Amino acid sequence: MNRIVTIGIVIVVIVVIVAGGLIASGVFSTHTTASTTSSTTSPTTSTSSTSSTSSSTSSSSSLSTSSSTTSSSTGLSCAGSSVTIGYYDNINHGPALIGLFNGSSTVSSTAFFQSILGPTCTIKTDLFTSGPTEMTALLSGAIQFAFVGPSPAVSTFINDNQAVRIVSGVASGGAVFVVEDSSGITNATASGGIATLNGKSFCAPSLGNTQDVSLRTYLNENKVSYSVDDTSNGNILTLLGENSTSCAGAWLPQPYAALALAEYKVHVFLNEQSLWPGGNFSTAELAVATSYLTAHPDVVQKIVLANVESTLWINSHLYQAALLMNSTIYSQSTLGLSSAVLNSSLATLNFTYDPLESSVQVQTNHAYALGFIGSNDTSGLFDLTYLNDALTQLGLPNVTS
Repeated sequence: MNRIVTIGIVIVVIVVIVAGGLIASGVFSTHTTASTTSSTTSPTTSTSSTSSTSSSTSSSSSLSTSSSTTSSSTGLSCAGSSVTIGYYDNINHGPALIGLFNGSSTVSSTAFFQSILGPTCTIKTDLFTSGPTEMTALLSGAIQFAFVGPSPAVSTFINDNQAVRIVSGVASGGAVFVVEDSSGITNATASGGIATLNGKSFCAPSLGNTQDVSLRTYLNENKVSYSVDDTSNGNILTLLGENSTSCAGAWLPQPYAALALAEYKVHVFLNEQSLWPGGNFSTAELAVATSYLTAHPDVVQKIVLANVESTLWINSHLYQAALLMNSTIYSQSTLGLSSAVLNSSLATLNFTYDPLESSVQVQTNHAYALGFIGSNDTSGLFDLTYLNDALTQLGLPNVTS
């Protein structure tokens, strides 16, 4: 398929040849290291410099946990058993792609999560393509942790008796509304641009997922007449490639927005960052089943610490992290990303352990207005105890609500 850029014969080509080409030619020159916020201030946009609060600013490019946080799983309540973590192969889930796999197709014993959890507590993973499906797996007990968009997590919390808790942030940004060139739609800043959306059919990755809520909210607030086809990111790319009238545009996470822009005749209607103060809004969180948190708080603490370590490492080694994320995606789905697509994806998002509670509350209000949830009360959804314990251990400022 023309939307998939297959990289070389083996993934070594990505790491060796592309790495040299990217760094030597300055492919990422327009995107400096994204900062990780660890206070009440929202994280800066992706063009800012590395946060001074980050403890992972070593010039070393090796992937390793800090000496103070590496531990054995001896005595952990999961010793002799396993814990399963759900994730997507989206760039927004970078801390999972790096922290679990370290550029491979299987959990790496040297990557942050397994290293911090220790050798006697095995990490398993489950790859998902939509948040609602992932939350169904969490409710069933098939997974215990989930890298997931805020809207599915909120929906599960409210509609399923608070069965999930958000314990850390993952990413801010990385969502773009792209439209077909042939649709007659212009862009959000053009005179009369919003009116060109009227009467069109659009696509979103899954009914009730974070991008679906954003799309419907934007169209409703601007009094646009529309229909939405909720399908997978892969199907959306196919429809955009066919110039299908059933999908004149789509609200997509990265790297799918960047892939569409690189491979098909589409253009940006708007970057969702333009709709939020400072461009900061949650697109991925780390969630845990409430029942598991109650039974295994020690394991939750280690998993949250690993997520923080992974996030800090990514923000201090963005070039290498991009290649490792690409290697993991390629090894698991054969979806290789060109340097242009990687650069475009990273330019629209930040990796942050701050869950950005205020933006999640706004997203909750939107989902409630759309009728996806029966309440907009998120009291108790966030449990930052484990995140702040990890930050204290690393000598970083705490995150507050």
